[in-house]
Amino acid sequence: MSASRVNAVFYAESYHPIQAGSIDGTDTLPHDNGVYRAFLCSSAGLYDPFGDPKATGDPYCTVFVGRLNHLTTEDTLHKSMSKYGRIKSLRLVRHIVTGASRGYAFVEYETEREMRRAYEDAHHSLIDDCEIIVDYNRQQLMPGWIPRRLGGGHGGKKESGQLRFGGRERPFRAPLRPIPLDDLKRLGIPPPPEGKYMSRFQVPPPPRRKRSSMDREDRYNKDDYVDGEEFSHKRSSLGREDRHHERSSMERDDWEEHSHKRSSKDNKRSSIDIEERFHKRSSSDREEQRSHRRSSGDREEQWSNKRSSIHGEERQRSDSRSSTYWKEHSHRNYTDRERERERERESHKRHRHSTDSHGHGH
Repeated sequence: MSASRVNAVFYAESYHPIQAGSIDGTDTLPHDNGVYRAFLCSSAGLYDPFGDPKATGDPYCTVFVGRLNHLTTEDTLHKSMSKYGRIKSLRLVRHIVTGASRGYAFVEYETEREMRRAYEDAHHSLIDDCEIIVDYNRQQLMPGWIPRRLGGGHGGKKESGQLRFGGRERPFRAPLRPIPLDDLKRLGIPPPPEGKYMSRFQVPPPPRRKRSSMDREDRYNKDDYVDGEEFSHKRSSLGREDRHHERSSMERDDWEEHSHKRSSKDNKRSSIDIEERFHKRSSSDREEQRSHRRSSGDREEQWSNKRSSIHGEERQRSDSRSSTYWKEHSHRNYTDRERERERERESHKRHRHSTDSHGHGH
Protein backbone atom coordinates (compact mmCIF):
# COMPACT_ATOMS: atom_id res chain seq x y z
CA MET A 1 0.00 0.00 0.00
CA SER A 2 1.39 3.41 -0.98
CA ALA A 3 2.20 6.08 1.62
CA SER A 4 -0.20 8.52 -0.03
CA ARG A 5 -3.10 6.07 0.54
CA VAL A 6 -2.10 5.59 4.19
CA ASN A 7 -2.12 9.37 4.85
CA ALA A 8 -5.32 10.01 2.86
CA VAL A 9 -8.49 10.98 4.72
CA PHE A 10 -12.08 11.95 3.94
CA TYR A 11 -14.81 13.82 5.82
CA ALA A 12 -18.46 13.00 6.41
CA GLU A 13 -21.00 15.06 4.47
CA SER A 14 -23.97 13.44 6.23
CA TYR A 15 -24.14 11.84 9.68
CA HIS A 16 -24.71 8.14 10.34
CA PRO A 17 -24.05 6.87 13.91
CA ILE A 18 -22.55 3.52 12.87
CA GLN A 19 -20.25 5.17 10.35
CA ALA A 20 -19.21 7.84 12.88
CA GLY A 21 -18.03 5.10 15.23
CA SER A 22 -15.74 3.59 12.55
CA ILE A 23 -12.17 4.72 11.98
CA ASP A 24 -12.44 4.25 8.20
CA GLY A 25 -16.19 4.66 7.77
CA THR A 26 -16.83 1.05 6.71
CA ASP A 27 -18.25 -0.52 9.92
CA THR A 28 -21.69 -2.11 9.63
CA LEU A 29 -22.28 -2.89 13.33
CA PRO A 30 -22.20 -0.57 16.41
CA HIS A 31 -19.14 -1.24 18.51
CA ASP A 32 -20.26 0.50 21.74
CA ASN A 33 -23.46 1.36 23.59
CA GLY A 34 -23.25 5.04 22.64
CA VAL A 35 -23.30 4.23 18.93
CA TYR A 36 -26.22 1.87 19.48
CA ARG A 37 -28.14 4.56 21.41
CA ALA A 38 -27.47 7.14 18.70
CA PHE A 39 -28.56 4.65 16.03
CA LEU A 40 -31.85 4.08 17.85
CA CYS A 41 -32.45 7.83 18.16
CA SER A 42 -31.71 8.30 14.47
CA SER A 43 -33.94 5.42 13.39
CA ALA A 44 -36.85 6.51 15.57
CA GLY A 45 -36.47 10.22 14.75
CA LEU A 46 -36.24 11.23 18.41
CA TYR A 47 -33.96 14.21 17.81
CA ASP A 48 -35.08 17.41 16.10
CA PRO A 49 -32.11 19.64 15.19
CA PHE A 50 -34.42 22.65 14.77
CA GLY A 51 -36.35 22.06 18.01
CA ASP A 52 -34.00 24.07 20.24
CA PRO A 53 -35.62 27.49 20.82
CA LYS A 54 -32.27 28.98 21.79
CA ALA A 55 -30.65 27.99 18.48
CA THR A 56 -31.49 31.20 16.63
CA GLY A 57 -29.68 33.04 13.89
CA ASP A 58 -28.40 32.16 10.43
CA PRO A 59 -26.68 28.74 10.51
CA TYR A 60 -24.57 29.61 7.45
CA CYS A 61 -23.06 32.55 9.36
CA THR A 62 -22.57 30.63 12.65
CA VAL A 63 -19.51 28.72 13.88
CA PHE A 64 -19.25 26.18 16.67
CA VAL A 65 -16.47 26.83 19.20
CA GLY A 66 -15.51 23.84 21.38
CA ARG A 67 -13.02 22.85 24.09
CA LEU A 68 -13.34 26.18 25.81
CA ASN A 69 -12.02 26.83 29.29
CA HIS A 70 -14.88 26.50 31.77
CA LEU A 71 -13.84 29.87 33.23
CA THR A 72 -14.08 31.67 29.89
CA THR A 73 -16.85 34.31 29.85
CA GLU A 74 -18.90 35.80 27.03
CA ASP A 75 -16.83 38.98 27.07
CA THR A 76 -13.53 37.11 26.70
CA LEU A 77 -14.93 34.96 23.90
CA HIS A 78 -16.39 38.00 22.13
CA LYS A 79 -13.07 39.82 22.30
CA SER A 80 -11.17 36.84 20.89
CA MET A 81 -13.61 35.95 18.09
CA SER A 82 -14.19 39.55 16.97
CA LYS A 83 -10.72 39.53 15.40
CA TYR A 84 -12.15 37.64 12.42
CA GLY A 85 -15.27 39.73 11.74
CA ARG A 86 -18.29 41.56 13.10
CA ILE A 87 -20.17 39.41 15.60
CA LYS A 88 -23.94 39.55 15.37
CA SER A 89 -24.77 37.26 18.31
CA LEU A 90 -22.94 34.97 20.74
CA ARG A 91 -24.31 32.16 22.91
CA LEU A 92 -22.16 30.42 25.50
CA VAL A 93 -23.93 27.19 26.43
CA ARG A 94 -24.35 26.83 30.21
CA HIS A 95 -25.78 24.18 32.53
CA ILE A 96 -29.51 24.64 32.96
CA VAL A 97 -29.32 24.20 36.77
CA THR A 98 -25.91 25.40 37.94
CA GLY A 99 -25.29 27.96 35.20
CA ALA A 100 -21.70 26.74 34.71
CA SER A 101 -20.17 26.79 31.25
CA ARG A 102 -20.44 23.57 29.25
CA GLY A 103 -17.24 24.34 27.34
CA TYR A 104 -18.69 25.24 23.92
CA ALA A 105 -20.44 28.16 22.26
CA PHE A 106 -22.05 29.35 19.02
CA VAL A 107 -20.88 32.60 17.41
CA GLU A 108 -22.89 34.23 14.62
CA TYR A 109 -21.22 36.70 12.24
CA GLU A 110 -22.72 39.35 10.02
CA THR A 111 -21.70 37.69 6.73
CA GLU A 112 -20.66 34.27 5.46
CA ARG A 113 -17.25 35.64 4.48
CA GLU A 114 -16.49 36.57 8.07
CA MET A 115 -17.76 33.19 9.23
CA ARG A 116 -15.41 31.41 6.82
CA ARG A 117 -12.50 33.55 7.96
CA ALA A 118 -13.11 32.48 11.57
CA TYR A 119 -13.62 28.88 10.44
CA GLU A 120 -10.20 28.80 8.77
CA ASP A 121 -8.09 31.04 11.07
CA ALA A 122 -9.52 30.56 14.58
CA HIS A 123 -9.17 26.77 14.58
CA HIS A 124 -6.60 25.58 17.16
CA SER A 125 -6.14 29.10 18.55
CA LEU A 126 -5.70 29.77 22.28
CA ILE A 127 -8.33 31.34 24.55
CA ASP A 128 -7.54 31.41 28.27
CA ASP A 129 -4.68 28.94 27.75
CA CYS A 130 -6.96 26.40 26.07
CA GLU A 131 -6.66 25.29 22.45
CA ILE A 132 -10.10 25.59 20.89
CA ILE A 133 -11.63 23.88 17.88
CA VAL A 134 -13.85 25.71 15.39
CA ASP A 135 -16.38 24.01 13.12
CA TYR A 136 -19.49 24.96 11.21
CA ASN A 137 -22.97 24.56 12.71
CA ARG A 138 -23.41 20.84 12.12
CA GLN A 139 -26.56 20.76 14.26
CA GLN A 140 -28.56 22.53 11.55
CA LEU A 141 -26.46 22.01 8.41
CA MET A 142 -25.43 18.31 8.53
CA PRO A 143 -28.19 15.85 7.52
CA GLY A 144 -28.90 13.17 10.17
CA TRP A 145 -26.94 14.90 12.94
CA ILE A 146 -27.08 13.31 16.42
CA PRO A 147 -25.45 15.26 19.33
CA ARG A 148 -22.90 13.90 21.76
CA ARG A 149 -25.36 13.67 24.65
CA LEU A 150 -27.32 11.09 22.66
CA GLY A 151 -24.27 9.02 21.71
CA GLY A 152 -23.34 10.83 18.49
CA GLY A 153 -21.16 13.84 17.77
CA HIS A 154 -17.64 13.97 16.36
CA GLY A 155 -15.60 14.17 19.55
CA GLY A 156 -14.71 11.81 22.35
CA LYS A 157 -11.56 10.79 24.18
CA LYS A 158 -9.45 7.68 23.96
CA GLU A 159 -9.94 7.01 27.67
CA SER A 160 -13.70 6.71 27.24
CA GLY A 161 -13.37 4.32 24.30
CA GLN A 162 -16.15 6.17 22.49
CA LEU A 163 -14.32 8.04 19.76
CA ARG A 164 -16.29 9.49 16.87
CA PHE A 165 -14.80 10.04 13.41
CA GLY A 166 -15.63 11.96 10.26
CA GLY A 167 -15.36 15.49 11.67
CA ARG A 168 -12.79 18.21 11.15
CA GLU A 169 -10.69 17.19 14.16
CA ARG A 170 -10.73 13.43 13.56
CA PRO A 171 -11.51 12.52 9.90
CA PHE A 172 -12.02 9.07 8.44
CA ARG A 173 -8.93 7.26 7.20
CA ALA A 174 -8.80 5.78 3.73
CA PRO A 175 -9.89 2.10 4.00
CA LEU A 176 -7.08 -0.45 3.88
CA ARG A 177 -9.45 -3.40 3.57
CA PRO A 178 -12.17 -4.32 1.04
CA ILE A 179 -15.23 -2.08 1.31
CA PRO A 180 -18.53 -3.91 2.00
CA LEU A 181 -20.56 -1.88 -0.47
CA ASP A 182 -23.67 -4.07 -0.27
CA ASP A 183 -23.90 -3.86 3.52
CA LEU A 184 -23.28 -0.11 3.49
CA LYS A 185 -26.01 0.39 0.89
CA ARG A 186 -28.42 -1.74 2.93
CA LEU A 187 -27.84 0.37 6.05
CA GLY A 188 -27.94 3.68 4.17
CA ILE A 189 -24.29 4.51 4.94
CA PRO A 190 -22.52 6.56 2.23
CA PRO A 191 -19.44 4.66 0.94
CA PRO A 192 -15.94 6.20 1.03
CA PRO A 193 -15.21 8.49 -1.93
CA GLU A 194 -12.62 6.35 -3.68
CA GLY A 195 -10.24 8.46 -5.77
CA LYS A 196 -11.33 11.70 -4.04
CA TYR A 197 -9.45 11.49 -0.75
CA MET A 198 -7.92 14.55 0.88
CA SER A 199 -4.72 15.19 2.80
CA ARG A 200 -4.67 15.83 6.54
CA PHE A 201 -3.34 19.32 5.88
CA GLN A 202 -6.28 20.32 3.69
CA VAL A 203 -9.15 22.26 5.26
CA PRO A 204 -12.59 20.74 4.51
CA PRO A 205 -14.89 23.49 3.20
CA PRO A 206 -18.12 24.24 5.09
CA PRO A 207 -21.42 23.88 3.23
CA ARG A 208 -22.52 26.84 1.12
CA ARG A 209 -25.93 28.41 0.99
CA LYS A 210 -28.06 27.49 -2.01
CA ARG A 211 -28.86 30.74 -3.75
CA SER A 212 -32.51 31.03 -4.82
CA SER A 213 -34.33 33.58 -6.93
CA MET A 214 -35.89 35.14 -3.82
CA ASP A 215 -32.48 35.72 -2.26
CA ARG A 216 -31.23 37.37 -5.43
CA GLU A 217 -34.32 39.62 -5.55
CA ASP A 218 -33.86 40.63 -1.90
CA ARG A 219 -30.22 41.43 -2.52
CA TYR A 220 -31.06 43.53 -5.57
CA ASN A 221 -33.80 45.35 -3.63
CA LYS A 222 -31.34 46.16 -0.86
CA ASP A 223 -28.80 47.46 -3.31
CA ASP A 224 -31.41 49.63 -5.11
CA TYR A 225 -33.00 51.04 -1.94
CA VAL A 226 -33.06 54.86 -1.70
CA ASP A 227 -34.28 57.34 0.90
CA GLY A 228 -37.42 59.48 0.61
CA GLU A 229 -35.55 62.62 -0.37
CA GLU A 230 -33.71 60.80 -3.10
CA PHE A 231 -36.99 59.34 -4.33
CA SER A 232 -38.66 62.78 -4.55
CA HIS A 233 -35.60 64.17 -6.28
CA LYS A 234 -35.77 61.33 -8.75
CA ARG A 235 -39.48 62.01 -9.42
CA SER A 236 -38.81 65.67 -10.28
CA SER A 237 -35.81 64.77 -12.37
CA LEU A 238 -37.83 62.07 -14.14
CA GLY A 239 -40.43 64.68 -15.26
CA ARG A 240 -37.73 66.83 -16.81
CA GLU A 241 -36.12 63.80 -18.33
CA ASP A 242 -39.42 62.67 -19.88
CA ARG A 243 -39.97 66.02 -21.60
CA HIS A 244 -36.40 66.10 -22.79
CA HIS A 245 -36.71 62.47 -23.88
CA GLU A 246 -39.80 63.27 -26.02
CA ARG A 247 -37.95 66.01 -27.87
CA SER A 248 -34.84 63.98 -28.27
CA SER A 249 -36.87 60.96 -29.41
CA MET A 250 -38.44 62.97 -32.25
CA GLU A 251 -35.05 64.23 -33.33
CA ARG A 252 -33.67 60.74 -33.01
CA ASP A 253 -36.45 59.31 -35.18
CA ASP A 254 -35.75 61.86 -37.93
CA TRP A 255 -32.08 61.18 -37.73
CA GLU A 256 -32.68 57.42 -37.80
CA GLU A 257 -34.86 57.71 -40.93
CA HIS A 258 -32.24 59.83 -42.65
CA SER A 259 -29.47 57.48 -41.57
CA HIS A 260 -31.55 54.49 -42.68
CA LYS A 261 -31.99 55.97 -46.15
CA ARG A 262 -28.30 56.76 -46.39
CA SER A 263 -27.39 53.30 -45.16
CA SER A 264 -29.74 51.67 -47.71
CA LYS A 265 -28.15 53.68 -50.53
CA ASP A 266 -24.70 52.84 -49.28
CA ASN A 267 -25.67 49.19 -49.04
CA LYS A 268 -26.94 49.19 -52.64
CA ARG A 269 -23.76 50.87 -53.84
CA SER A 270 -21.61 48.50 -51.88
CA SER A 271 -23.56 45.50 -53.22
CA ILE A 272 -23.11 46.77 -56.83
CA ASP A 273 -19.40 47.31 -56.21
CA ILE A 274 -19.08 43.87 -54.73
CA GLU A 275 -20.83 42.28 -57.74
CA GLU A 276 -18.61 44.16 -60.19
CA ARG A 277 -15.50 43.14 -58.29
CA PHE A 278 -16.73 39.57 -58.20
CA HIS A 279 -17.36 39.49 -61.97
CA LYS A 280 -13.96 41.04 -62.65
CA ARG A 281 -12.25 38.57 -60.39
CA SER A 282 -14.14 35.65 -61.88
CA SER A 283 -13.32 36.73 -65.47
CA SER A 284 -9.68 37.25 -64.58
CA ASP A 285 -9.62 33.86 -62.88
CA ARG A 286 -11.12 32.20 -65.98
CA GLU A 287 -8.53 33.88 -68.23
CA GLU A 288 -5.76 32.77 -65.94
CA GLN A 289 -7.09 29.22 -66.01
CA ARG A 290 -7.26 29.25 -69.82
CA SER A 291 -3.73 30.62 -70.13
CA HIS A 292 -2.55 28.08 -67.61
CA ARG A 293 -4.18 25.28 -69.60
CA ARG A 294 -2.61 26.55 -72.84
CA SER A 295 0.82 26.84 -71.31
CA SER A 296 0.46 23.40 -69.76
CA GLY A 297 -0.59 21.95 -73.19
CA ASP A 298 2.39 23.63 -74.89
CA ARG A 299 4.74 22.26 -72.27
CA GLU A 300 3.29 18.79 -72.73
CA GLU A 301 3.72 18.98 -76.54
CA GLN A 302 7.30 20.19 -76.18
CA TRP A 303 8.04 17.44 -73.72
CA SER A 304 6.45 14.78 -75.99
CA ASN A 305 8.52 16.07 -78.96
CA LYS A 306 11.67 15.92 -76.88
CA ARG A 307 10.87 12.40 -75.77
CA SER A 308 10.15 11.27 -79.36
CA SER A 309 13.41 12.83 -80.60
CA ILE A 310 15.33 11.21 -77.78
CA HIS A 311 13.76 7.83 -78.55
CA GLY A 312 14.58 8.24 -82.28
CA GLU A 313 18.22 9.02 -81.54
CA GLU A 314 18.43 6.04 -79.22
CA ARG A 315 16.93 3.80 -81.91
CA GLN A 316 19.39 5.07 -84.53
CA ARG A 317 22.26 4.46 -82.17
CA SER A 318 21.06 0.97 -81.39
CA ASP A 319 20.57 0.22 -85.15
CA SER A 320 24.04 1.49 -86.01
CA ARG A 321 25.53 -0.55 -83.19
CA SER A 322 23.72 -3.67 -84.36
CA SER A 323 24.76 -3.13 -88.03
CA THR A 324 28.43 -2.67 -87.12
CA TYR A 325 28.23 -5.73 -84.96
CA TRP A 326 26.82 -7.89 -87.75
CA LYS A 327 29.31 -6.52 -90.27
CA GLU A 328 32.22 -7.35 -88.04
CA HIS A 329 30.76 -10.76 -87.28
CA SER A 330 30.22 -11.58 -90.97
CA HIS A 331 33.71 -10.34 -91.89
CA ARG A 332 35.21 -12.53 -89.25
CA ASN A 333 33.28 -15.53 -90.52
CA TYR A 334 34.41 -14.82 -94.10
CA THR A 335 38.07 -14.56 -93.10
CA ASP A 336 37.83 -17.77 -91.11
CA ARG A 337 36.35 -19.64 -94.07
CA GLU A 338 39.05 -18.30 -96.41
CA ARG A 339 41.75 -19.43 -94.08
CA GLU A 340 40.28 -22.92 -93.85
CA ARG A 341 40.12 -23.14 -97.64
CA GLU A 342 43.74 -22.10 -97.96
CA ARG A 343 44.74 -24.70 -95.41
CA GLU A 344 42.85 -27.38 -97.30
CA ARG A 345 44.54 -26.36 -100.54
CA GLU A 346 48.00 -26.49 -99.00
CA SER A 347 47.29 -29.87 -97.41
CA HIS A 348 46.03 -31.17 -100.76
CA LYS A 349 49.14 -29.89 -102.55
CA ARG A 350 51.40 -31.54 -100.03
CA HIS A 351 49.55 -34.77 -100.35
CA ARG A 352 49.93 -34.73 -104.17
CA HIS A 353 53.57 -33.78 -103.92
CA SER A 354 54.24 -36.66 -101.55
CA THR A 355 52.47 -39.16 -103.81
CA ASP A 356 54.40 -37.93 -106.89
CA SER A 357 57.73 -38.19 -105.21
CA HIS A 358 56.93 -41.72 -104.01
CA GLY A 359 56.04 -42.84 -107.58
CA HIS A 360 59.26 -41.50 -109.13
CA GLY A 361 61.34 -43.25 -106.59
CA HIS A 362 60.03 -46.71 -107.59
